[in-house]
Amino acid sequence: MSREAIAQKSGSTGFVIKLTIVAALGGLLFGYDTAVIAGVIDLIKIKFDLSPAMEGWAASCAIWGCIVGSSTAGYLSDRFGRKTILIVTALLFGISSIGAAVPSSLTEFVIFRIIGGVGIGAASMLSPLYISEIAPANIRGKLVSVYQLAIVIGINLIYFVNLKIAALGELEWKVETGWRYMIASGLLPSLLFLVLLFIVPESPRWLIKKNRSDEAIDTLERVNGKDEAQAVVQEVKESLGHEEGTVGELFKPGLRKAMIVGAVLALFSQITGINAIIYYGPKIFASAGATGDGPLLFTVIIGCINTVFTFIAIGFIDKLGRKTLLLWGVAGMIISLIGTAYCFLTGAGAVWLMAFIFIYIASFAASLGPIPWVIISEIFPTKTRGIAMSFATTILWLGVVLITQFTPIMLDETTWGGTSARAAAFTFILFAVNGVILWLFTKIRIPETKQKTLEEIEASWTK
Repeated sequence: MSREAIAQKSGSTGFVIKLTIVAALGGLLFGYDTAVIAGVIDLIKIKFDLSPAMEGWAASCAIWGCIVGSSTAGYLSDRFGRKTILIVTALLFGISSIGAAVPSSLTEFVIFRIIGGVGIGAASMLSPLYISEIAPANIRGKLVSVYQLAIVIGINLIYFVNLKIAALGELEWKVETGWRYMIASGLLPSLLFLVLLFIVPESPRWLIKKNRSDEAIDTLERVNGKDEAQAVVQEVKESLGHEEGTVGELFKPGLRKAMIVGAVLALFSQITGINAIIYYGPKIFASAGATGDGPLLFTVIIGCINTVFTFIAIGFIDKLGRKTLLLWGVAGMIISLIGTAYCFLTGAGAVWLMAFIFIYIASFAASLGPIPWVIISEIFPTKTRGIAMSFATTILWLGVVLITQFTPIMLDETTWGGTSARAAAFTFILFAVNGVILWLFTKIRIPETKQKTLEEIEASWTK
């Protein structure tokens, strides 16, 4: 059989990988936007003479835009298409990168950061959704996990960019000019995302939903092969029925289970402490006695571990399965969180503390980092997937808000009536308790979805 015949029969893996990489750039923007503020907030504080409260607002304002973006993207993408709204997200991030780099006041800075947040929030829901809708069942876990890898790469990339720009001048230059370059650098990945989106096709499942099956067939034949494409179209049509999906339909007995799974995964991916360590890690590390360049080294090593173990997750997610990987990863997180708390309570020292936190990051990156994006993108029916993913992703962003707002309070020694080490210990114990709850929920309620088509997963909820 010729190569062309094999490709027609089995589909083109290279083609679907190209589509995945383009869609995953939304994750790169997510990571870029999340981490860029770390390099500029101290400089903006000096530039605009910010109080602690206003400094916190400047750092976190984009998150509120993310909530708006994630909560509206589902409806908009169901109406106008996944690709169309992804193009809008790239435009919003580009506008934000320019506007937030040249503000004349803090108010202007905040407005443009919120605009960028809307784009990031929408992309955080749409990128994994698009990937799940174009990916073959046998490699869907790997491909959706690429989105999480892109987030990690985005974080590491902007850390490097910030470092290089900061080295160009003294403090006075950085306060007046340097931070503007850091923010404006986001224009480059947003333009790349925008240009590449014009050469990818619309989601075939969305096209079928809109009675445009002929257009969908072209993409499905390249992804699944000619033999499978017609079967996929028929399967999607049967799952859609004759009516548009509604919000109320998500809370019917069968799909209510899927909504609970999506919401719990989204929330607990945040309240088990990952962003507390990412955002406040250097402060936590310093409280254990680290000095000098320790906090900077801490950030670099975390980035490397996060990247390596996300690659490991991509390699195993379609072999071991989502549930197995999640159970092992969350177990590792629980053990390392308890170990971290023990270090603070006993004064075990920075080396042991660092070891436990690195184990936590590795466990998270191999499980709770990519897997929620995979499961949330595949458990909902095609006709309600956009709305349902908006709901779950909004829950995730609300979890980010909770951690961002309450971690400094929990780390405050006055909250627990003791020392800062005691406060940190109780904070990590709380994260560990959340991890135990998630482990039990995963064991009891989350189904295995590897090697199943989206329509097979949908049918399983109503059995």
